[in-house]
Amino acid sequence: MQYTAELHKTPRHFLPEDFAITTWEALEPYFIELLERPILSGAELEKWMKDSSELEAVLSEDACWRQIRMTCDTENKALEEAFTFFVMEIQPKIQPYADQLNRKLVDCPYTKELDQEAYFTYLRGVKKSIDLFRTENIPLQAELSVMAQQYGVISGKMSVTINDKEYTLQQASKFLENADRSIRESAYRKIQERRYQDKEQLNDLFSKLIEKRHQVALNAGFSNYRDYKFVEMGRFDYTKEDCYAFHEAVKQHVVPLVAEIYRHKQVQLGLDTLRPWDTEAEPAGTKPLQPFQTGEELLEKSIACFRELRPFFAECLVTMKKMGRLDLESRKGKAPGGYNCPLAETGAPFIFMNAAGQMSDVTTMVHEGGHAVHSFLAHPLKLSAFKEYPMEIAEVASMSMELFSMDYWHSFFSDEKELVRAKLHQLERVITIFPWIAIVDKFQHWVYEHPAHSLEERSSKWMEINAEFSTGVLDVSGLEEFRKYGWQRQLHLFEVPFYYIEYGIAQLGAIGMWMQFKEDKEKALDNYSKALALGGTKTLPELYKAAGISFDLGPTRVKTLMEFVGKEINKLS
Repeated sequence: MQYTAELHKTPRHFLPEDFAITTWEALEPYFIELLERPILSGAELEKWMKDSSELEAVLSEDACWRQIRMTCDTENKALEEAFTFFVMEIQPKIQPYADQLNRKLVDCPYTKELDQEAYFTYLRGVKKSIDLFRTENIPLQAELSVMAQQYGVISGKMSVTINDKEYTLQQASKFLENADRSIRESAYRKIQERRYQDKEQLNDLFSKLIEKRHQVALNAGFSNYRDYKFVEMGRFDYTKEDCYAFHEAVKQHVVPLVAEIYRHKQVQLGLDTLRPWDTEAEPAGTKPLQPFQTGEELLEKSIACFRELRPFFAECLVTMKKMGRLDLESRKGKAPGGYNCPLAETGAPFIFMNAAGQMSDVTTMVHEGGHAVHSFLAHPLKLSAFKEYPMEIAEVASMSMELFSMDYWHSFFSDEKELVRAKLHQLERVITIFPWIAIVDKFQHWVYEHPAHSLEERSSKWMEINAEFSTGVLDVSGLEEFRKYGWQRQLHLFEVPFYYIEYGIAQLGAIGMWMQFKEDKEKALDNYSKALALGGTKTLPELYKAAGISFDLGPTRVKTLMEFVGKEINKLS
């Protein structure tokens, strides 16, 4: 099937083309009209659903732009206020109407006449929202949205001075690749010390978030926020027990491989002990990989890479460039991290990241580029809700792109030796991220099962879980005080609770996609595109099946995939 990156803004038939969200008073009549409109046939139901979908798309895109602008400039108070206005004044007033509209849909006699297979996941999600809705949670959820954004505000102010020059923490991390060990250690300690300065502020923010989240769960009839969140996130296809099985599989089959990678690094660097500031380093005489200098160069080289892989992927980035949908370079006052934000009405998403000229930035760019392709492929689906795909397939889109694109990274590296180093760096990262994913996920389970824990218990549990997944190769002695607060660098804990194991599940899926790609490139890319074009219209196991892979978190599958990556690493070494 042919796909196109020529996007057309979804035309409005319900709202005026020039309608913009400014006040609740201007917006409310559209909700009232939908609520009061009689539905007397299947055709009228379809029209009602399309109008509801249009309203959802306009609201979603408006909210997304407010967040995008704020993360691009965390020091601009007007942008922060615009975001806060939406989540405090608009969003809370929408929720009761959204619940009533959901009930109207479920109770409508013509809903039974819809194609039940086509609408299964959508209606399942609607019923879930009805089950979870509680009026008393509306103000709590509004407060939580605002509070979570404070993480970006606090982190965005963090910077360090190295060689008399100020760097964001993302920019400073490039010094961890320096061949001079003393420079690496100095940069590492400065980054840790800067984070440590704000430990109380972040601890306090997290405690307040936990308290409010726990109350949301209790209000909805759950004993803890973890159980509430699993339902809210639509985790219909796996359970907390599957998460525990994943943690164990990582311990059994991934940690030994990480230990091997670390031992190889130690030998390569000629060190008696491997320290945390050594893991990204290169041997003396080897310059750190410098795949690009500027954000513009990163984009152009990514487009060239994607064009060789499959021209459609490149055209997605070209369209985004034309539409001004990228903010790539790190700077002070910009929120940390990276994301691809789908924009439901205009279709082309927005990529935000903090590039500083490192190899990891290439990975981030192709990762977010995979998300962007997903946004383009799902945009033609007729309802906004159909485009809301599970995160476990969304991350397959991005992580598979990291692996697919590796054979075309000569757009970044003209030297074959550098290209091999870059591939090895990527594959080692694919492996070494698994224990961190398991640690963060296991920590979240404990945090929300024990919401009344003390700060001492929090630090102690974090250290205990870290020890469980330790390779024993990395020497962390003397760094315990910094490490107690290591969880504070994971923005997901603050901003999107429980959204993290998806990376592990999806990484397994992506490795499966890459195995398929190695056997038959075109077939794998066809399956990839076909699965992503389904959006959220199928269950998670069905989406994985469409991609030609299995949805399996168990030890046997993990072992098979790790052995495959281990062999690929050995071929390059």
